Amino acid sequence: MSFKQMRLIEPLLLSLSSKGYTTPTQIQRETFAHAIAGRDMLGCAQTGTGKTAAFALPILQMLHGRKPQKHTQGKAGRTPEKRAIRALVLSPTRELAAQIGDSFRNYGKNLDLRGTVIFGGVNQRPQVQSLKRGVDIAVATPGRLMDLLNQRALNLNSVEILVLDEADRMLDMGFIHDIRKIIGMMPKKRQTLMFSATMPKSIQVFADKILTDPAVVKIAAKTKTAETVKQSGYLIDPRSKADLLDKLLEDKDMTRTLVFSRTKRGADKITKRLNGSGFTAEAIHSNKTQNARMKALQNFKTGRTLVLVASDIAARGLDVNDISHVVNFDMPGDAETYVHRIGRSGRAGVKGQAITFCSYDERRTLRDIEKMIGTQITLLKHSIPAPSPKASASPTGQRPTKSAGGSKRKPSNGAKRNAWQKKSSQGQSNAAPASGRAKPSRRRARPSKTTKR
Repeated sequence: MSFKQMRLIEPLLLSLSSKGYTTPTQIQRETFAHAIAGRDMLGCAQTGTGKTAAFALPILQMLHGRKPQKHTQGKAGRTPEKRAIRALVLSPTRELAAQIGDSFRNYGKNLDLRGTVIFGGVNQRPQVQSLKRGVDIAVATPGRLMDLLNQRALNLNSVEILVLDEADRMLDMGFIHDIRKIIGMMPKKRQTLMFSATMPKSIQVFADKILTDPAVVKIAAKTKTAETVKQSGYLIDPRSKADLLDKLLEDKDMTRTLVFSRTKRGADKITKRLNGSGFTAEAIHSNKTQNARMKALQNFKTGRTLVLVASDIAARGLDVNDISHVVNFDMPGDAETYVHRIGRSGRAGVKGQAITFCSYDERRTLRDIEKMIGTQITLLKHSIPAPSPKASASPTGQRPTKSAGGSKRKPSNGAKRNAWQKKSSQGQSNAAPASGRAKPSRRRARPSKTTKR
């Protein structure tokens, strides 16, 4: 089936054609008819299957075919009519919100519809000014949206369509209370679409509360990995991971590489090491400012940066085309995290590779992941020599385990004090006696010098 067979309007077909998109993905095919019919919907599909277009395309087509509900401010005829928000998309992260906004802009460039993106970490003034000019579609993170609602910078009285994207992630991040408040400010008569990569019980319970007779579309199993991603791994000492990463990046096939670190500090250390080795790398995590994160992501998209090092905040919603390799520098803690990390590669039918570094004491975790995803991860050999016992700590900040007979334990403060007192007394006993009784000094006698007479 092609997009034309889905009965998309001509302006949308032109936009998709300019991007090289001709064939819809399964989630797009199976949800489009339900969305266009105005039904509530619950869609579940793994990362990288095109969920954004699955709700963006029908929303653009529906809003284009409906007459906007414009509101007049002040006296009639004196103030221009302002567009009201008719579609609201809630997203868990700023990066995902920005990418959803880009998708709406790209798909709807031939339509007379306006949109804006609302998220924290940046000055709110441009966002407020955009809202004052009037928008049809708003993409927002719950936190910043609540701030603007409390400031009365916008209202949701005209929302016709609500989308909760990455709903499982939003619930995990604690946005449930904000989402409930936001839903309470909308008209009860509306269309609600929920999309999620996983379907835990909490999502099903929440969906039952806010969806009315929904169409349920499930595309993939909870922990099924994409067939377009070739999976492999290396058993490696944690202290040798940086050397192995340097060696792998020398391969010219690694044209655009995403490296995952367990911690933000580790991501910064890996980035510093890579830049020192002659590679172009940038880090992206929650301690970075929003502008720095957006700049790093843009440089990665345009090819100015060949390696992007990320914490798990980027495991969801990081939409970059043609990521050739995903490297799990640190082993993910569970199969779900593993699936979402490697799902950044092998998108839209393009082949990709996922490489996982596994330390020897993490082999059980690797086996558990293999069992959950139903796939064996091929372990490859490497030529990186084992580090000596005195090797420095790994780039992720993890201290190496000390072997028997390693460096001596640091003496406690009490032991230091007793040793000093012992040496001091020895120094005083060896000093030449003064005539009569020696006058005690006000200064502490140093162990290396004799006491003055």
